Amino acid sequence: MAKYAIMRFMKLKAAGCGGIEAHNERTKSEYKTNPDIKKEKTKENVHLVKPEDTYRNLCKALIEKYGCRTRKDSVYMVETVITASLGFFTKMSKRDTDDFFRHALEFYRKKLGEDRIISAVIHYDEKTPHMHLDFCPITKDGRLSAKEIIGNKKDLIKWQDEYHKHMSAKYPDLNRGKSSDITGRTYIPTQLFKKGINLTKKHKKIIECIDSLSVFNMKEKKAELEKLIDRYEKEYKEYASEVKVYADSFDALKKENKKLQNDSKISMETRLQMGKQRMEYEEAMKVLKNIPEDVIRRYNYKSEQIHSMPDRSR
Repeated sequence: MAKYAIMRFMKLKAAGCGGIEAHNERTKSEYKTNPDIKKEKTKENVHLVKPEDTYRNLCKALIEKYGCRTRKDSVYMVETVITASLGFFTKMSKRDTDDFFRHALEFYRKKLGEDRIISAVIHYDEKTPHMHLDFCPITKDGRLSAKEIIGNKKDLIKWQDEYHKHMSAKYPDLNRGKSSDITGRTYIPTQLFKKGINLTKKHKKIIECIDSLSVFNMKEKKAELEKLIDRYEKEYKEYASEVKVYADSFDALKKENKKLQNDSKISMETRLQMGKQRMEYEEAMKVLKNIPEDVIRRYNYKSEQIHSMPDRSR
């Protein structure tokens, strides 16, 4: 089986830094929305670059240090997920796997400048080892410009070429991953899909609880319903905030799925995978509009808070 080096980018504005930090740095006490995280293994995660402050504050300090101009919609940080195809790490020891990611980190240090890197953490508490590397996109001449550093599709091909050259020098059995201009893929975090699916399940419980209300169980069911909605609203707000960050990526994924349906050259394996992503996407987006208005009114929740997201599922 071919083995591929995998590298994905995601641009983040200031407001999006916190959600990524919570996931990468494992600051939450529970991860019910991401069952792939094995809490008993979190202690095995390794920081190659450990942040001394919040991601947002560290980016802000760098921006001030270099005197960068910013706008409201400026990209503060770029999240990079670094890993390899399934099976690559199977026969490697943890020490050797650490070395793989250290070698990848060296590429970014040379490419970006060491002080631009905010955090680099290897996750061993999920199915496949991977590293989240986050950096502030400041150019060599001191400008904040993710557009210039990441560039367009042609620039991303160059990134892939340079990264593969660096990695294959030490790991010659690694193949170069396909460029985004060929696959058309847009990176959407797996945990976001999982949060959406988890919220859909919670929503169904709310509906079931409403349907079971009667004069005989009103007091008991009302208390249960209030607890369900409290939990739902708290997780929903966090989810809705993250979805706003990735709205463009969701649109791109929908276009890609439509394209794949008409492309006979795409492998069956890819079709199945993208079909699964499409179903997860559709399930996730249902959450954004399905909480009943009567429930909102009854328990005094503001409908504009619950329904603030645009309907992108059509």
